[in-house]
Amino acid sequence: MRINNDHMYHGAVLTQIAEHSQFTTINAFRVEGVVSRSAFKVNDDIGVYLKYASKPSTGYDEYVFTFHGTHLAELENLSRRAPSVYLALVCIQDREICGLHYGDFMAMITARREAQGSTESQYTVLVTATKGKSFRVYMNAPGVRKTMLSLPLVVSRRAFPDMIFRDDARQMARTDA
Repeated sequence: MRINNDHMYHGAVLTQIAEHSQFTTINAFRVEGVVSRSAFKVNDDIGVYLKYASKPSTGYDEYVFTFHGTHLAELENLSRRAPSVYLALVCIQDREICGLHYGDFMAMITARREAQGSTESQYTVLVTATKGKSFRVYMNAPGVRKTMLSLPLVVSRRAFPDMIFRDDARQMARTDA
């Protein structure tokens, strides 16, 4: 079987999950019998959606994670079938995984929709991984370059994979810089 990039980069996430003391099972997420290439169910009640970015963008030092309508639909479907859903954003060059709760992700999309005044065909999440600091996760303001929509979420580099197994992980990220 051919090994695709997503197999390698998703493998880093899945290995960290499988090595956790609370891990019991992992299964590919299926929608109408079709296996997802990005979504998994862990311990039957946790959804994990994986995306990766090879390196930070030149000039801005941000990892760019783009979510198209199909990604959003798959995430919504996953959230209906798993009580807790998390995004695992793999920052390849820095060899780090930024965990993000689905609720925090959707709050960013809601804020962006309100600022834009309409729904967009895709949404871009930006992650900075400055050495020695926690991740900063945010979206840009619509129509304005180099301007964050709101204060970034601050996510500890050590949050993943523990966050997905914690009952109180819903708001692990802080919104202060």
